[in-house]
Amino acid sequence: MSDDRSLSADQGFGTIHPFAGRDLNWLLDERAATRSDHPFLVWEPFVGERQVWTYASFRARVLRVAAGLHARGVVAGEAVLVHLDNSPELELLWFACARIGAIVVTTNTRSSADELSYFADNCRAVAVITQPELIGLVRGSVTNVRWHAVTDHTVDGETASARSDDVVQFAAIDADPATLPKLDADPWRRGSVQYTSGTTSRPKGVLWTHGNALWGARTSAVHEGLTAADVHLAMMPSFHTNARTYSILPTMWAGGTVVLMPRFSASRFWDIAVRNKCTWASMLPFFCKALLQHPVPAHHFRMFGMSANEPPFDQKFNVRSIGWWGMTETISHGIVGDALQRNRSMTTGRPASGYEIRIIDEHGLPVAPGETGHLECRGVRGIQMFLEYLGNPQATADSFTADGWFKTGDRVRFDTDGYITFADRDKDMLKVGGENVAASEIERVVIQVDGVYEAAVVAQKHRMLDEVPVVFVIPASGVDPSAHSDLQQRIIALCREKLADFKVPRAVYVVAQMPRSTLEKVHKAELRKGLPELS
Repeated sequence: MSDDRSLSADQGFGTIHPFAGRDLNWLLDERAATRSDHPFLVWEPFVGERQVWTYASFRARVLRVAAGLHARGVVAGEAVLVHLDNSPELELLWFACARIGAIVVTTNTRSSADELSYFADNCRAVAVITQPELIGLVRGSVTNVRWHAVTDHTVDGETASARSDDVVQFAAIDADPATLPKLDADPWRRGSVQYTSGTTSRPKGVLWTHGNALWGARTSAVHEGLTAADVHLAMMPSFHTNARTYSILPTMWAGGTVVLMPRFSASRFWDIAVRNKCTWASMLPFFCKALLQHPVPAHHFRMFGMSANEPPFDQKFNVRSIGWWGMTETISHGIVGDALQRNRSMTTGRPASGYEIRIIDEHGLPVAPGETGHLECRGVRGIQMFLEYLGNPQATADSFTADGWFKTGDRVRFDTDGYITFADRDKDMLKVGGENVAASEIERVVIQVDGVYEAAVVAQKHRMLDEVPVVFVIPASGVDPSAHSDLQQRIIALCREKLADFKVPRAVYVVAQMPRSTLEKVHKAELRKGLPELS
């Protein structure tokens, strides 16, 4: 990967960078110096021993892993593909790549062999590190690399070493830090790549600079009101933006502690949270609904972050939630609630400092208060906004307007009191007989029906109307299968009461589970598969 700086001056070059003279290595060094003996990373595996690294011990281990990567030929500007679930190894590798100026490419462990092959080729990876249960898939699909490596433990913590003469053990990626090359701090240096979910095309590699990561660390810490006393429970996948710049990096910026779980587990959540006196967590409605199936103990949480301000869940958990909106491309929250002030319940928030936000109609004109429109966001690429889509200049160009506004693909409502409320993804808007219908508008009604645990509305093709809404529903625990017909009828009845006739679902499908994508979002494309066209 070349380090060309072809962006024009009005995109940030030629001005003083807010992190001039700093990079990710500076942040880790600063915290190791000022919070040396304070716990930074607490690993809570589902099997095996709990592990704790202070800032000093974490940095020391990062330096050894970085020297190990360098000893195996990885140099600045080269990409290392890290195909791991939440684990200490992923965190060590993320910072170790930064130490030598390499690009860490983190990928979803649910990816197929074809996707993995594409990721590796797209970023020109020189090495790949994965976990034992995935090494067979990885070796078969990622072949144009110098070496493969494997950790000693599965994501749950079970020992399952996959030893082979041509596979490097993670423990062997270790060398004397004295051998590390000197690297000048440069916030414009390319640092990491995350791949967005592909729908109609290949996933796009979102390229961040070191400055992007530092922006996410500082900005999210301020938005969340984090302090050195906070203990942040991280259970989102850390190959993704949410865990990286909503939890891990801002906690390091504040000098607090990260408690890392392999993944969300409703049955383990409270035990881990209470034992570690966790005070902050990034949550999803899916998590909250699952936790309501368990007793809520006395705990230390003071705040949750999620998609909406002060939702009804707050009363159940005796905690305060702030809402936010952001994307991999925006690094941090472009819209956010106020951690120090009251926010109107179920709104997303207001434009965040450092970002420009506009909401426009189909003709590119600003919407009036009370109307819904297309969300666009603007900031400096390489600081507030991602640098580019890796190896895809056309996709990068197509994602921005001529005057630099990023087209998010989201629709939001601009409320009369100045709050912004998320409406839906453009791709989740239905076109019913010429009428625009937001899937989320229908879902908000369906979820009110007693006996509904989760709902997802998708479009079903219709010969005359183009599309019509149908809804998939997971029933609440305790709803007997014999009551499913009644549940379906009550859903349709409430929708007819609350919604215009063209928004009423044409069918209700009761299912035991739904396909999931990143962050446990319902994979609606999978739900749509197999639906016949209606006449």
